[in-house]
Amino acid sequence: MTSLSVVNILDGKESAKIEIPVDLFGEKVNKDVIHQAVIMYQASIRQGNADTKERGEVSGGGKKPYRQKGTGRARVGSSRSPLWKGGGVTFGPHPRDFGYSMPKKIKRAALRESLNAKIKSNDLVCVDDIKQEFTKTKEFDKLLKSLHLSGKILAILDGSDQSIIRVSRNIPRFNIMRVEDVNAYDILRNKKVLLTKTAFNKLIERVQK
Repeated sequence: MTSLSVVNILDGKESAKIEIPVDLFGEKVNKDVIHQAVIMYQASIRQGNADTKERGEVSGGGKKPYRQKGTGRARVGSSRSPLWKGGGVTFGPHPRDFGYSMPKKIKRAALRESLNAKIKSNDLVCVDDIKQEFTKTKEFDKLLKSLHLSGKILAILDGSDQSIIRVSRNIPRFNIMRVEDVNAYDILRNKKVLLTKTAFNKLIERVQK
């Protein structure tokens, strides 16, 4: 068994420990499974809006530019031919969905390994459930500074007061997500991960299923 320190939000010191099974978070981070998941999540957020007009979609070209024979030029039936300036595009891009899926076991393994990577790099901070109500943004920002959190932060604060969502809106590079919605890509794209004890236990349940 290994353990994760739980930090007290008032003084920033360790208040408890959460036991983690060794077989869940190994010594080495499986980068291969993380790579597979990240590529999939990045593909799913691609817009795929690029669109070109084929010769049948370009306006004009209804009249034959010149007669079929006798001009010495190549025969042509429309000025919207892809060979002409202003004509349609041959084999151009059209709107498409780049997203694809992968087995649930790989997604679950990627989530587990992303957490493992943050634990190994000391970029995961676990705190007690935050029950106190915040009225101003600077109050919550002061809490983040007391925990030495800077840069891009992902907060998974299940079990905390709902006022945190309101007061954290104006904090730059700070994002809040639910345990049910977070994935490996969300964890890895942020420098620091702040989560409550309740959220961490739920994440452990997710990766153990």
